[in-house]
Amino acid sequence: MSASRPRQLSLRRQLLLWLLLPQLVLWLGAAFLAYKLTLAYANEVIDRTLAKSSSALARQVKPFGNGFYVDFPRAARDVLEQDPDDRVYYMVSSPPEAFLLGEPAMPRPPLGSSAPTGTTFFYNGKLGKLDVRVAAQYLPAGTPDKPELMLVQVAKSRALSAELARRILFDMGLPLLLLISLTSVLVWAGVSRGLSPLRSLRRTVEDRSPRDLAPIEIDDAPAEVRTLASAINTLLDEVHAQVAQQRRFIADAAHQLRTPLAGLKSQTELVQAERAEAAPALPLALRQLRQVETSVARSIRVVNQLLALARAEPEAGLQLAPLDLAALAREVAAEAVPRALAAGQDLGVEGEEGALPVNGHAGLLRELVANLLDNAISYTPRGGEITLWLAREDGQVRLEVRDNGPGIPEGERERVFSRFYRGSAEGKGKGCGLGLAIVLEIARRHGARIPLADNPGGGLRACLLMPLAVANGQ
Repeated sequence: MSASRPRQLSLRRQLLLWLLLPQLVLWLGAAFLAYKLTLAYANEVIDRTLAKSSSALARQVKPFGNGFYVDFPRAARDVLEQDPDDRVYYMVSSPPEAFLLGEPAMPRPPLGSSAPTGTTFFYNGKLGKLDVRVAAQYLPAGTPDKPELMLVQVAKSRALSAELARRILFDMGLPLLLLISLTSVLVWAGVSRGLSPLRSLRRTVEDRSPRDLAPIEIDDAPAEVRTLASAINTLLDEVHAQVAQQRRFIADAAHQLRTPLAGLKSQTELVQAERAEAAPALPLALRQLRQVETSVARSIRVVNQLLALARAEPEAGLQLAPLDLAALAREVAAEAVPRALAAGQDLGVEGEEGALPVNGHAGLLRELVANLLDNAISYTPRGGEITLWLAREDGQVRLEVRDNGPGIPEGERERVFSRFYRGSAEGKGKGCGLGLAIVLEIARRHGARIPLADNPGGGLRACLLMPLAVANGQ
C-alpha cells in the first residue's frame, strides 16, 4: 500500500512561515541576549559599588600591636544596613577562622581563589537562603616576625540585579514586541498584496468557459505572473489549434464519408429497381444487392454515429442555447415513425403537452433522442409498442423512451454505455455498439443523467433527466 501524499502548504503560508518564524526566533534570541547583557551590566555596577564599600571598610581596619583596631562607627553601620531591600552585608576576619566584625555567616571565598594583597575580587555565594554577590580583598596584618592576612568582605543580594535586568528587559521588550507585531501585520499585508495578481489570475481562469480559449490579459501584474500568464496563453493557443484542427477533421470527414456512401446507396437502390423490372428471375442478385444496400446503410449509420460521438466529446467544444426539448423530441419521433411502421411497431408520444425549456445543443440533443428511439425500434419485436414520454419533475425535464422488447439485464446496464459494447439481448448484431455511448456522452455534456430501468409492462425504460431552464424569473 503506497504512502499517502503529504499535504502541500499554500504559497501564502510558506511565505508567512519563512518570514515570520525566523523573525520570532531572532526576537527571542535578541531578548535572551539583552537579558544577559543587562544582567552583566547590572552586576558590573553592583561590583563597583561593592568594591568601593570593601575598600572603604578596609581603610577602617588598622593593625594595633598583635591585633587589629576597627574604626567603624555606629553611624557607618546604619548607613550600610538602612535599606532592608538592598542591604549590604559585611564581615572582617583574620583567616583561617578568626571572626572580628560583621555577619558571621558570610560565605567564604571559593577554594583555590587567590588575589594579590589589596586587590578586590568577586564571587557568588549564599548567605542563608539568600543569593549574594561578594566583594573581598586580603589586607596585610601582623608583625614582621609574624605576618598575617586580614579578609574584608562586603556582600549584596543578587535579587536586585536580576530585578533590574528584568525591568530593563521589560521596558525594552514591550516596544520591541509591539514593533514585531506591527511588522508581522505589515508582512501579512505585503504577502497578501503580492499574491493578489495570482488570485486575479486564478479567478480569471476559473470564471472562463471551457470553450473560451482567448489569451489571458493581466496588464498590471508583476513580471513573474505575466510570465505564468504568457505560458498559459501559449498552451491555450496550442489547445485552440488542436480544437480547430479536430473540428476541421470532423467537417471534412462528414463531407468525404457521407457523400460517397449516400451515392453508393442511391446507386444500389437504382440497380435493384432496374433489375427487378428487367430480370425478375434473378432473385439471388437482388438479395445480394439488398445485402449491399444494408451494409451501406449500416456504414452510413456508423459514420454518422462516430461523427456525433466526436462532436459530443468535451474537446470538440459545445455552445448551449435555450430550446424546447418537447418540440425537438416530437420532431425526432415524427421522423422515426416511418421506420417504426415498416418494422410493424406502434410509436407514439405521450405526457406533457406544453414546452419543456432547456439549455442545450439542438443537434446533439436531436442525436440523443434519435439514438434512444433507434435502439428501441431495433430491439423491439414486430407488433411491439414504443412510447416517447415527456414531463417536468422537480425542476427537471424527464424524457423517457419505453418499449416492450427484451430489455437489458440489470448486470449489463452499466456496460451498455461503453463504446462498441453489444449486449446479449435479442437484436444483437443490428447495431455497432455506439448508440448508448453517444447518448451518455451527450447527456454528460448537458449535465444530465441517463438511468435505465425495467418498463412496468415489460421491456426497457431509458430516461433522460435534464435540468429545466429558468426563463423570465420563473
